[in-house]
Amino acid sequence: MNTRLTSPRALVIALASAGVIGAVGAGAYTSAVSAPTNATPIAAAPAMVTLPDFSTITSRDGPAVVNISVTGTMKASDDEAAAEIQGIDPDDPMFQFFRRFQGQMGPRGQQQQRDVPVRAQGSGFIVDPSGIIITNAHVVKDAKEVTVKLTDRREYRAKVLGADAKTDIAVLKIDAKNLPVLALGNTKDLKVGEWVLAIGSPFGFENTVTAGVVSAKGRSLPDDSYVPFIQTDVAVNPGNSGGPLLNTRGEVVGINSQIYSRSGGYQGVSFAIPIDVAVQVKDQIVATGKASHARLGVAVQEVNQAFADSFKLDKPEGALVSNIEKGGPGDKAGLKAGDVIRKVDGQAIVSSGDLPAVIGQQAPGKKVTLEVWRQGERQELQAKLGDASDKPAQVAKADTGAGQGKLGLALRPLQPQEKREAGVDTGLLIEDAAGPSAQAGVQAGDVLLAINGTPAQSLEQVREVVAKAANKSVALLIQRGEDKIFVPVRIG
Repeated sequence: MNTRLTSPRALVIALASAGVIGAVGAGAYTSAVSAPTNATPIAAAPAMVTLPDFSTITSRDGPAVVNISVTGTMKASDDEAAAEIQGIDPDDPMFQFFRRFQGQMGPRGQQQQRDVPVRAQGSGFIVDPSGIIITNAHVVKDAKEVTVKLTDRREYRAKVLGADAKTDIAVLKIDAKNLPVLALGNTKDLKVGEWVLAIGSPFGFENTVTAGVVSAKGRSLPDDSYVPFIQTDVAVNPGNSGGPLLNTRGEVVGINSQIYSRSGGYQGVSFAIPIDVAVQVKDQIVATGKASHARLGVAVQEVNQAFADSFKLDKPEGALVSNIEKGGPGDKAGLKAGDVIRKVDGQAIVSSGDLPAVIGQQAPGKKVTLEVWRQGERQELQAKLGDASDKPAQVAKADTGAGQGKLGLALRPLQPQEKREAGVDTGLLIEDAAGPSAQAGVQAGDVLLAINGTPAQSLEQVREVVAKAANKSVALLIQRGEDKIFVPVRIG
């Protein structure tokens, strides 16, 4: 891709020069002709901006960044194994020939599972002179042998002290002394728009330096709800994983972990694990060999504008509780489906992904104060957190579809046998869904448990709630099988 880039420094200098020329020209004009009294003042030249000295940071901190090579095995099907061994794409016509020739098909042509060699590369950085190294857990996954290479070309066999898949952090140890280390910063002090620098081994090119700015903080990704990611526009590619993200003082503020890409390569959006999270996990692994995380035992979903209208919230923020584990920490604390959790120990919960990220960083057994919004009022609950290793919390995805007009549901009371099968004490069976409810994702056979947080006990009650919905939006708590989720429905 031949994209033409402009140097930021060159741009600033050009703007400054333009201001100076304008001022000189104006002065020459007024010396010859009297300037009118109402003349517009000439704008001052823009101040010069000094860019960070990336070369100093690189030369000083680069030696503490390492290249990591991993070998191991993983289970794969015959087709995957043959492709790995022969280096041939399974779609290649020659693939079938080699597969038959090697006799890799089992009885009756069924696929067989076999061990396939795994080779991978990543990055890491030294945080202790005795050889403690932080990297990503996915870099050393399925590893049988891990080799660490320093910038002076020395190589060491590394031991994996522990890896935490929930935060994607792993800690290695090499047998060395007096190693260079990186200073650790504070993610809380990091500002959006601030310059940051990445050092790593993209595609195996060791000690590669790329730079950019912080694009956002506290990003929640679907598969990594325990981590409030730092988003940057720093060029990060395969092999950068586990390498440091540095601020302009040379302090580690994050660990480069993921990219958002439709091509497999860098497309301007990369994500780093905050160093605060990484250090907390690292300390636990060094001390015990593993990391522990807390859980609340609830399923939550995003609060959109329709839900905010339904629950009379001032703005669409918080984590909407859609399901609660019976006997879990949330249940014992008194949480109910329809509660919107807005704060945990005073820390604001803006999106639903913030809740598992905040809770997951706490220690199991810790007591926290939850600020919830229930039936149009603010309440506080005390919860004693459980251990995530027992049963991980799940985040339900909201169906944001919404229609227009009446509710469009055909309802009837549940029979005693149906209540027992569904495991509920009250509710209405949805025999048919049309109009706005169908467009929102409601289906025949679903069980309506509540509407706008009020348990659905009768058809008359549902009609009354719909009639009183001045904001023309209602939130239906639906049970489908064993899953429960709130669905926003526009009725006008």
